[in-house]
Amino acid sequence: MPTIQFEQTEIQLMVSELKKQLIPEIRKELEMIDKLPPLMTRKQFMEVANIKDKKCNELFNRSDFPVTRELGHPRVVTAKLFEWLEKDIENRNMIDFPYPYTS
Repeated sequence: MPTIQFEQTEIQLMVSELKKQLIPEIRKELEMIDKLPPLMTRKQFMEVANIKDKKCNELFNRSDFPVTRELGHPRVVTAKLFEWLEKDIENRNMIDFPYPYTS
């Protein structure tokens, strides 16, 4: 099997270029996460998760999904949503969540 060897300066150049390209993208994604409200309405959640009514109903009726109905209308607990997404790959596959902590 062929191997590729890099000199230290080449590695440093690659790392520098990766940092230059990735850090702005990571910052942008983290800023989007910070802008999410602590509790999302059904409509907000559907927009963020890029899902339709049917999938939203399915998720809201799951016993393990982080939704609260204590405030009158169902609200998704944003912090718990990320925990729920991290628990299981199947959970992540249910929604098209464009945030870094879901892949």
